[in-house]
Amino acid sequence: MTGALPAPTLLKRDLLGSVSRISGARDEHGGRGFIIERNTRDARWWLRFAARWLAHREARALQALQGISGVPRLIDWDGARLQRSWIDGRPMHHARPRDRAYYREALRLLRRLHAAGVVHNDLAKEPNWLVAPDGSPALIDFQLASRPRHRGRRFRTLAYDDLRHLLKHKRTYCPEALTSRERAILARRSCPAATWMRTGKPVYLFVTRRVLGWSDREGAGDRGA
Repeated sequence: MTGALPAPTLLKRDLLGSVSRISGARDEHGGRGFIIERNTRDARWWLRFAARWLAHREARALQALQGISGVPRLIDWDGARLQRSWIDGRPMHHARPRDRAYYREALRLLRRLHAAGVVHNDLAKEPNWLVAPDGSPALIDFQLASRPRHRGRRFRTLAYDDLRHLLKHKRTYCPEALTSRERAILARRSCPAATWMRTGKPVYLFVTRRVLGWSDREGAGDRGA
């Protein structure tokens, strides 16, 4: 007779709900592993619609990325609770990757995302980049990800901004590996990004930090986002 499974470990609770790690869940191979569950039923009632809209975006993006190594695998989305696979790794700002190979692989991972029609839209946050035990890159937190219906100008602009954010991290931790083309990309913001910095970001920072009590590194320690 097998013993009872351990209780879920609460990683984070905020106004948009809770994030827990479930130990001992069965994976697709019949083994035991970890599952991350985002539960929007725990969101404040006045933010529940927004929480479920964000979780729906994450589920939609992960569904399109099934089979791509370096991103979580979507396990279930029932309209209120999202379950995805756990990826072992350290957040970028803790691991501080200085290996050129990490950024080469991160660029390949980003290209695979874009080839699948997904843009992440939140790669400026270092906690969303992981360094796996083998040194390879991984990405989490796809709540702001999008899958534009057409890969037109909007898609290309968002993909360009994804790339710029990766290169900004490369400039921080491995600047000697930047190519002249990458430096040129860093020097040229897209028009939407420039407008966001002037107008949208101050409002975003006020709402997230003053109203909701978040910060750009929120989730960095709990690895639940």
